[in-house]
Amino acid sequence: MAKSGFLAEAKARGFVFQCTDEAALDEACANGRIAGYAGFDLTADSLHVGHMIPIMLLRLFQKHGHRPVALMGGGTTRIGDPSFREEARQLLGDAQIAANLVGIRRNIEAFISFGDGPNDAVLVNNADWLDKLGYIELLREVGVHFSVNRMLSFDSVRNRLEREQGLTFLEFNYSILQSYDFRELNRRHGVTLQMGGSDQWGNIVSGVDLVRRTDQKSVFGLTTPLITTASGAKMGKSAAGAVWLSAEKLSPYHYWQFWRNAEDADVGRFMRLFTDLPLEEIARLEALGGAEINAAKVILATEATALAHGRAAADAAAETARRIFAEGGAADGLPSVEVPAAEFGTGMPAFALFVRAGLAASNGEARRLIRGGGARLNDLVIADEALIVEPAGQMKLSAGKKQHVLVKVAR
Repeated sequence: MAKSGFLAEAKARGFVFQCTDEAALDEACANGRIAGYAGFDLTADSLHVGHMIPIMLLRLFQKHGHRPVALMGGGTTRIGDPSFREEARQLLGDAQIAANLVGIRRNIEAFISFGDGPNDAVLVNNADWLDKLGYIELLREVGVHFSVNRMLSFDSVRNRLEREQGLTFLEFNYSILQSYDFRELNRRHGVTLQMGGSDQWGNIVSGVDLVRRTDQKSVFGLTTPLITTASGAKMGKSAAGAVWLSAEKLSPYHYWQFWRNAEDADVGRFMRLFTDLPLEEIARLEALGGAEINAAKVILATEATALAHGRAAADAAAETARRIFAEGGAADGLPSVEVPAAEFGTGMPAFALFVRAGLAASNGEARRLIRGGGARLNDLVIADEALIVEPAGQMKLSAGKKQHVLVKVAR
């Protein structure tokens, strides 16, 4: 049984998968405040639900009085993390990386508190030290501590070597730079804990070893489990694409709907991981059966949305859903998309309009939705996938019973 509040609750909520020295970490957390970090590469201008586990772990870390550090990968994004990817990431320019940092910081600020207090969060950019690093210096001071044989044993590396597109030397350096980050954060900010997904285990252990070898200090690594839905789907994706945390990329209503559509078997687990609800209340809610489980899903959706978008937006999304689904109410309050009349021309195929509205990820998916009877225009089932929709002032599109969008035609 963990002695520290942080580790005890992290384990009870399902955040802990591996730890380099759990007993020593527990002792350190119980004896005082420590600093711990999670890293986020700047590959897009928003994080998505797939990034929620490290964010929620940083939130829990701060709740128990510790100091979270959010590391922005302004330097490592230029290389790209190869972990469990089938191919290399597209390399981004400096301007795009800087813009992405602004959006991602905004996402994280919704979940953890930044400031000058003793356990306020700190945002750090690894470009501050990686951009100044000399290659020969890195090889002599850091590279000497890395075994290529050991690096080749990492699952993330081995998987790429077995695929058609191999691992570039550029990507192979990522583990060394992530380890260097840990040492720099320890030296600059006293960070003694790195947190990340299970795919980061090899890189995290390498960082722990580097700090021990070069600075003779004990630091810790903790990984979280890979989160999938009960049916095996990867978290962070919906039928229409990524479930973004930024309201500009995905409306709070659609974000709420993502959680409301959780599978019955996932409700309790998702409440523990993605909300602040007390564990006793979660145990009561996940025990509900039959139609009552839908009430628990509404609570899950509302609490998760409140963290990302604020309580007012979450309550508004819940109320919109209640009016539409429970009372057959009007469509005002639904998320909307504005489509210029010029895009319609004399008319747009219904399947193309569903893609444009974000209710389907592709024309093929939209056609299948129509053929299956799940597509409606102004609450009427679309029977013909070749239907041409003429531009009208405002139209309500529905995909199934739970996803709705207002299409507003701009003249």
